[in-house]
Amino acid sequence: QVQLVESGGGLVQTGGSLRLSCAASGLTFSSYTMGWFRQAPGKEREFVARVPWNIGTPYYADSVKGRSTISRDIAKNTVYLQVNNLKPEDSAVYYCAASKYGGTNRGLYDYWGQGTQVTVSS
Repeated sequence: QVQLVESGGGLVQTGGSLRLSCAASGLTFSSYTMGWFRQAPGKEREFVARVPWNIGTPYYADSVKGRSTISRDIAKNTVYLQVNNLKPEDSAVYYCAASKYGGTNRGLYDYWGQGTQVTVSS
């Protein structure tokens, strides 16, 4: 079955950086757009970034644009999210997801990981 396993979350100070990883198995990784979403307590899950299946131009939410990089390693079936200059409002559970269609709507994503917690202290 399809598995997406995130790692790399943790506690970091404001202004710090984190690189999240998501290892995929059970799917043809190169055929899926891979995305990152996040959900803070009491809030809806929101789009963060995505990288198309053909490793086209990534797309970022305005909240992280300019300080984040999403990338994928086809050989390792892994997608990464680097976030720099972290802010307290970045604190959330970060999820990776796979979609045959792409986009920023979480309803378009077929498979989800279990999430990794990111906490940014002020």
